[in-house]
Amino acid sequence: MSLTRHRYKISGIVQGVGFRPFVYRTAQKCGLVGWVHNSPAGVEIEVQGSDAGLTIFGNLLTSELPPLAVISSHHCEEIPLGQDDGFSILSSTGGGPAIQIAPDAAVCGDCLSELFNPVDRRYRYPFITCTNCGPRYSIITGIPYDRPKTTMAAFPLCPDCLGEYHDPTDRRFHAQPIACPTCGPRMSLLDKAGNVITGEDDAVLRGIGLLKEGAILAIKGIGGYHLAVDACNHEAVQRLRERKKRDEKPFAVMAADLETARTLGLLDDMEERLLSSSEAPIVIVRKRPDTPLSPLIAPNNGWVGLMLPYAPLQHLLFTTHPSALSLHTAFQALVMTSGNVSDEPVAFEDDDALRRLAGIADYFLLHDRPIHIRSDDSVMRVFQGRPLFYRRARGYAPRAVTLPFLTRPILAVGAELKSAVCLADRERAFLSQHIGDLQNVSTNDSFRHTVAHLSEILQIEPQAVACDLHPDYLSTRFAEESGLPLVRVQHHHAHLASCMAENGLDGTAIGVILDGTGYGDDGSIWGGEFLVGGYHGYQRAGHFRPLPLPGGDAAVREPWRMALSYLHAAMGADAFSIDHPLSKRLGELERGLFSSMLLRGINSPLTSSCGRLFDAVAALLNLRHFVSYDGQAAIELEALAETAWNDETAKSAFAKEDSGGFAFDVKIKSPPAPLYQRGEYSYSISLHSAAPLQLDFSPIFPEILADMQAGVRPAVIAYRFHATVASAVVEACLRIGQSTKLDRVVLSGGVFQNRLLSEMVYTALASQGFNVLTHRLVPPNDGGIALGQAAIAAHAL
Repeated sequence: MSLTRHRYKISGIVQGVGFRPFVYRTAQKCGLVGWVHNSPAGVEIEVQGSDAGLTIFGNLLTSELPPLAVISSHHCEEIPLGQDDGFSILSSTGGGPAIQIAPDAAVCGDCLSELFNPVDRRYRYPFITCTNCGPRYSIITGIPYDRPKTTMAAFPLCPDCLGEYHDPTDRRFHAQPIACPTCGPRMSLLDKAGNVITGEDDAVLRGIGLLKEGAILAIKGIGGYHLAVDACNHEAVQRLRERKKRDEKPFAVMAADLETARTLGLLDDMEERLLSSSEAPIVIVRKRPDTPLSPLIAPNNGWVGLMLPYAPLQHLLFTTHPSALSLHTAFQALVMTSGNVSDEPVAFEDDDALRRLAGIADYFLLHDRPIHIRSDDSVMRVFQGRPLFYRRARGYAPRAVTLPFLTRPILAVGAELKSAVCLADRERAFLSQHIGDLQNVSTNDSFRHTVAHLSEILQIEPQAVACDLHPDYLSTRFAEESGLPLVRVQHHHAHLASCMAENGLDGTAIGVILDGTGYGDDGSIWGGEFLVGGYHGYQRAGHFRPLPLPGGDAAVREPWRMALSYLHAAMGADAFSIDHPLSKRLGELERGLFSSMLLRGINSPLTSSCGRLFDAVAALLNLRHFVSYDGQAAIELEALAETAWNDETAKSAFAKEDSGGFAFDVKIKSPPAPLYQRGEYSYSISLHSAAPLQLDFSPIFPEILADMQAGVRPAVIAYRFHATVASAVVEACLRIGQSTKLDRVVLSGGVFQNRLLSEMVYTALASQGFNVLTHRLVPPNDGGIALGQAAIAAHAL
C-alpha cells in the first residue's frame, strides 16, 4: 500500500477547545499515524497513511469540529514520509503569530449532568468543566494555551484528574481548567468585613439561604463579581438600588432555566436560542404583563434583560439542597448586576471587591481561582430576526471579525464611552471585551491592561495606532503617548467603516449615523449625520440642523434644556411663555439669561445630535426632565411609543397591520416637500448649493404642544415622532441616492439601538429599493467604533 504524508497548519479558535483530542480520535478512526501540537499560530498536524484515509481525515477535520472550535484558515501540503509508530499529541511550541483565543463558554450539558449526579466525583462541584465548556479568555495569562499559562497553574492536578487530562479518549483530555474537589479551587462565604463564615458546598447552601432572606450577595463569577438579590423580592431590589446608587437603570435578571424565563418575558425562537447558547448573553426581551419580577427591575420600561445560568455555581444557586427533587427550586430569578458602584468597572480581584463592594453587599460568595481579565456579561436584543449587540463581552470577546482586506498590525483605541479596543492584523480584527466609560482612573487602568494583555496573547505588535479626533478623550491621549504613527479618525466616519467592515463591504456607501455625541471636523458636536464614503474618506452629505446645547454637558443630564432650545428655534421668545412645566422651570430673570445663552452661544455649543432630539421630545412630553443614566430619556420615549400599538385609532392613523405587527409605511417615490402624512409631524430638508442637506425638526415641537393641548395620548405622540424621524431619514437618503447613484445604506450609531426607529427606517429604506446594512457582529454604539478606526487606518497606511 502506498503511503502519503500531509502537513496541516490551522488557525482560528483551536486551542483549549478540545481540538487536539478531536484530531487524535479522527486520525485513529482513519488509520493514520503522525502528530498534532499547539503553536502560537494555532495548531500544526502531520498525518500519514493511505490516500483514502487522508481524504476522509481532511473532510472530517472541517465538518465535525468540537462545539467551541472555529477554523478561520487552514493550509495543507504534501511532505516527505516520516517514521511514526502511531499518532501522538506533542507538547506546544513557541514562536509565530496569529493565535486566536476562545471566549469563555457556558457549562455544557455533559458537565451539568455530572454536576447533579450524586454518584459522580464532581457532584455539586462549582468548577466542573471539560474541553467543550468553561472559562478560557478570563483565565489565560499567556500563550500557547496550556495550564501553566492560566490562572489554574496554582492548582496541581490530582492523580484522577491527571489521568483524564492525559487520556486522548476522555472528554477532559488536555482541558486546561479541569479540577475536582480534591485538587481544585474552593468556595468561601465571607461577611462584609472579610471574615470567613463557611466554605465548600456549605458556602453555596448558606448563600442561598441568605438570598432567600433578602440579603445582597457579591458573587464571584467567570469574568468578575455580580451583585445578586432575589428578583421577586421588592424590598431587596430597592435596597440594592439605594446602595449601588443606581436609581433607575435596568438590572439584568438570571432566570432559573428556559421554562422559567418564559414566565418572565415574551420570548421568540431566536431569543430562546440566544439565551440557551454557549455564549449565554443577556437578551433584552419584552416583559410579560403578569411577570412576578419586582417593578424596580426595569422601571418605566416594557423590556427586561434576561439570561440563564452559565457557570456551574450559578446553576447550584437555584437548588435549595443536595437532596432536592428539582434542580431549580430556590428562586424563579435572581438579579445579577455588575459588581461595581455605578460608572466604575466591574470588580474581579478579591481584595478590590471586598473594598469596593463592602458598602453594597451584605455577604461575599467567592472562590480562590483568580480571574486574569475582567469581562462583563454581553448584552443583545433581536432585530430583524437576528442578534444585535448592545454590549460585546463575555462569550464573544476576543472572537475575531474577518476583514474584507488585508492590514498591517494596527491598534485602534475606540472613543470615550462604552470603550472597547481593536487589534487588527492581516485579515482579522480582534475586539476586546466591553471596558466601560473612560471617565475615571479605574476604568482607564482597565483600558490599559486590556490593550497590553490582548496584544500579548494575540502576539500582535501594532505598527500604528488609530484614535478619535476628540483631543480630550483619554483614549486619544493614550494613542498620542504610544510613540507609534497616529491616524486620527472622525467619530461618525468610524461608525460608517465599522458597519461596512463587519458586512464585508468595500467601495462607497451612504451612511446614516445617528448618535448622541461625536467630535466633528469643524469642532462642533455632530450626531445626526448622513455621510457618503468608505474606508478611504467621506463627505458630509447631510445632517440635522445644529442647535445650541445650553449648558454644554449639563444638557445631556438635563433634557429640559434641549427641549427649550428646540422650542426657541421654532417659536423664538414665545417658547418661554407657553403653558408647560418647561417654561415654568425658569424664573423671569433666568428666562432672559437662558435666552441670551441660546442667542449668543454662551456655554451653548452647537450640536446636530439625534440623541439630543430624542431627549428634547421626552422632556416636552414630561417623561424625563432629568436622566440618571445614558440614553434614559430616549429609552423611555421608545417604550412609550410602543404602547401606541394598542390604540386602534393610532393604528389606523399611521400604521398598517400585517402578519409581522404594525409596519411603518413610507409612500415616497420621489422626494416631496416637507411631509405631514398619516399623523406625522412637520420637518424640512433644505439644500443650499454645495452645502450638505439640513434636516430641521424644530417644527415638530409646536405641533406636539398642539397635540398635547388637544388631549392626544402621549404614546401616540411618541409614535408619531418616531415615524417623523424615520420619514425624514428616508427622504434624505432618497435625495442623496439620486444625486450619488448609490443604493447601499449603512445604519450605525447608538440611536439604532432603538428597535422601533430601526424597524421603521430599515423597512422603509428597503421598500424604496435600498440595500440596507446593519450591525450584527459588533454594537452600533461606540462599543463597535474601534473596528471602524482600524479599517480606516489600514487604508490610510
